[in-house]
Amino acid sequence: MDESLSILFILVKAGGILAPIAFILFHILRQFLFIPVTLVCMTGGILFGSVLGTIYSLIGLMISSVCFYFVVGKLPKTHEKLSYLKKKWFGEYRNITVAQTAILRLIPFIHYHLLNFCLIEKKHEFKAYVKNCFFSNLPLAFFFSVFGQFIRGFTPTIIAIILFSLMILAYLFREKASIIKWREFFKTGQA
Repeated sequence: MDESLSILFILVKAGGILAPIAFILFHILRQFLFIPVTLVCMTGGILFGSVLGTIYSLIGLMISSVCFYFVVGKLPKTHEKLSYLKKKWFGEYRNITVAQTAILRLIPFIHYHLLNFCLIEKKHEFKAYVKNCFFSNLPLAFFFSVFGQFIRGFTPTIIAIILFSLMILAYLFREKASIIKWREFFKTGQA
């Protein structure tokens, strides 16, 4: 194992500028390969160090989020599926705040693009979406790049405590008001 890891480090150092570009492209392709975001961010921290791993992961996550913004509008079935998942997981009239999104991104089994969809639903304008994505992706990239090598050594109890704490934080940072449209509140008995 140590030999293969050493070979990987040598390849990254020999790759020069191509290694970070390949890593950023891997961030973009990871969603099609069904590789978790957290795993890729941890790999960036191990390969490039904390600072560069965070920067490269943030760039890759932002490009992936921007691509999602433009693609989801052109795929109505995907839009409907994400809308259904949002209603199922978070409630029909709930909006997820940026702070909640940032915390939920730290939980490995939460769907990354579902949270992007929640950010699109919150602010439809591209500029606001990009800003919200940046602030919600920053803790994800930082946390898993810096602590990537330490997370492997955590016991299941520590991991359960961390996940429980993140869920409590997500609950505390929730939006406290729900807006229900007049027609939705007074639905007629349509079958």
